[in-house]
Amino acid sequence: MTGPRTDALPDAPPSPATTGSPAPVPLLLGDLHGSLSDPLLDAMTFLNEVVSRFPDALSFAPGRPYEGFFEPEDIHGHLDAYLEHLRERGLTREQIRGALFQYGPTKGIVADLVARTLANDEGLEVPAESLVLTVGAQEAMLLVLRALCATPEDVLLVSAPCYVGVTGAARLLDLTVVPVPEGPLGGPEPEAVAAAARAVRAGGGRPRALYVVPDFANPSGASMPVPARSRLLEVAAEEGLLVIEDNPYGFFAREPGERPTLKRLDRDRRVVYLGSFAKTCFPGARLGYVVADQEVLAADGRRSLLADELAKLKSMTTVNTPALSQAVIGGMLLRNDCRLRRANARATAFYAANMDTLLQALERHFPEPLRTRLGIRWNRPEGGFFAVLEVPFAADTAALERCARDHGVLWTPMGDFYPDGGGERRLRLSCSSLTPVQITAGIARLARFVLTEAG
Repeated sequence: MTGPRTDALPDAPPSPATTGSPAPVPLLLGDLHGSLSDPLLDAMTFLNEVVSRFPDALSFAPGRPYEGFFEPEDIHGHLDAYLEHLRERGLTREQIRGALFQYGPTKGIVADLVARTLANDEGLEVPAESLVLTVGAQEAMLLVLRALCATPEDVLLVSAPCYVGVTGAARLLDLTVVPVPEGPLGGPEPEAVAAAARAVRAGGGRPRALYVVPDFANPSGASMPVPARSRLLEVAAEEGLLVIEDNPYGFFAREPGERPTLKRLDRDRRVVYLGSFAKTCFPGARLGYVVADQEVLAADGRRSLLADELAKLKSMTTVNTPALSQAVIGGMLLRNDCRLRRANARATAFYAANMDTLLQALERHFPEPLRTRLGIRWNRPEGGFFAVLEVPFAADTAALERCARDHGVLWTPMGDFYPDGGGERRLRLSCSSLTPVQITAGIARLARFVLTEAG
């Protein structure tokens, strides 16, 4: 007779049913934060899920850069360039080791390079100490909203339709959002912003800030005319508003021309400027930044920059932005003489050609008599990644699933971009991550779906 096996796996723990122990009590969704029941969060999950379920579908859904611009070997070159930069600055091996391997300054380690790039690309002269490097622009939004909105009466105005990242961040913070519809010329009309601010004030609230993407906005692709930008800053001053300017797409105009940022036009530090390297460098670095050069005065007379106050919040959330991500992007900036606009010339031409291809394909498949009869229309953005198609049926998640299943093409429903409802018959088309051949084939598939749904 042999003895017991000493290498046998341990028995599974007894189940509650066999021990008589009570079963675990589930958490009630109603007892968790209300944002977790928000359909907006479910909608984003659905989009991710439907893409994985239909991997062979041509997708106009993601607003991401074209992957053909990325080479894995480049990462090593960028990192080496930044390491050489640190050595040229006189840092010892031990200091470089600490800079890259240890926790770093909350505000970041490449603010000087970002400030130099802003000066070269946008004509923005801002001190490096007014910048905070963040984990993507999404963190910058969250920090800015948390800092600016201090009481339940504080209200965030947003240009509508609006990027769901900022409305989602507001929802997480329990902030009230009031939409200001985009005007026919693009972006929020300044007088409509003034009217919205006054209405909020009349209702007992405090209009605190306006969020806007002046260039090629997500999701609409709309851009603000330059005169409207100047007038918007005047309105902001009159109404006591700060302006949160988000500028991820500003490089990608279809035609050359002067497009000054709101921050460049800003004369009294009313604009808090959000930037991202997701589109101009690569998204995987997850590197963004905020320019917050507003002066903050404490009750005891102490003065600081808003950037310093944002850093306090960041120190209690993400602590600091990963040094390796900053080093790789810093090296990329150095290798391009801190001139990303010039470095993105190829991408700008590619995205412009893609938008032209998209608009031409829509024109070809929906000629004037047909689109007039069916009520089909679309905008013609001056650049960026996105266009919006209006259709004669509900462009909701059920329609998206039918389109993916039966026609092999994906897009994004617009309804979730309207904080107070709307956009039910609109869909967003992103042309940034596809080739011209794929765009042409995808619009042909989409046209068949639209005509089928329209009857």
